[in-house]
Amino acid sequence: MNEPILTIVVPCFNEEEVLPKTISEMDSFLTALISENLVSNMSKILFVDDGSRDGTWSMIYKESLNNQHIKGLKLSRNVGHQNALLAGLFTAKDASDCVVSIDADLQDDIKVIRDFIEKFNDGYDIVYGVRQGRQTDTFFKRSTAELFYKVMGMMGVNIIFNHADFRLMSKRALDELERFGEANMFLRGIVPLIGFSSTNVYYDRKERLAGETKYPLKKMLSFAFDGITSFSITPIRLVLMIGFLSFLISLAFGAYFIGLKFFGETETGWTSLITSIWLIGGLQLIAIGLIGEYIGKIYKESKRRPKYIIDIDTFNLPLPRHLINAEGKLDEPIGVEIRKLSETN
Repeated sequence: MNEPILTIVVPCFNEEEVLPKTISEMDSFLTALISENLVSNMSKILFVDDGSRDGTWSMIYKESLNNQHIKGLKLSRNVGHQNALLAGLFTAKDASDCVVSIDADLQDDIKVIRDFIEKFNDGYDIVYGVRQGRQTDTFFKRSTAELFYKVMGMMGVNIIFNHADFRLMSKRALDELERFGEANMFLRGIVPLIGFSSTNVYYDRKERLAGETKYPLKKMLSFAFDGITSFSITPIRLVLMIGFLSFLISLAFGAYFIGLKFFGETETGWTSLITSIWLIGGLQLIAIGLIGEYIGKIYKESKRRPKYIIDIDTFNLPLPRHLINAEGKLDEPIGVEIRKLSETN
């Protein structure tokens, strides 16, 4: 069997603190996979710069000039983790047999990719990296994450428990993923919808090597809400049920107060009136806001704006063979020739 061409896609946003270590470890690991004849020598690592404001892109570009296995994709602006990931996946898919996505912080164990390749060779189109536990997370993050997965399951969303975006996808799976034209791409929910043969590989997640997490509480809440509203109308139905329940309760109280009037036991006061107004008013605002969220998503979908715009692409930049030495490095000086190639492409 021919060794598959593997591309590892790594979205990056302000990762200059951890990137040198990430590039070094991933390059060494890919070299080992190639030497073991598990993947083709044409395999690559594609780093996607999601509009970073630090030295992330300069590091990626420099490495892409000196190592034939390192490639870079620079987006014109910050478009968010999911869209940056899509940019890398769709850029790599035509030149790859399979693509692995992984975050730049190296919390996901890159050694597990070897198991991914074995599962791919066994015929699986999608291989999910699933965390065995969340010991590295705080109690709050662990609890809220588990609650998120349970809520998504209760709403009928087919999502892999304790799986983030560490996965392998075959070329044909990526071809089908590209057919999903929606603007709000929640990959953890969309990938299982493809329906091709899939399996799980379990691993222990590590501590972040350096830098700060790019998913603080505000972003995590926004991500969770986007996931829920992108895949389920259960919140709308829940508001409808609360509306019916409030209507029935109001009928019951109306009958009760009519009875009191006939029996001459009515009492004046505004406490109960104000409380009921606040309650109904609050429910109405929640309902309007929730409906507005869905309308907002429809508004975004109707515009059909591109999810990302690529500024610089070294993945598809052809490099002449005479520039590459026996060790797979680019000979110096190469700056002028690289610029000429960029301009002609």
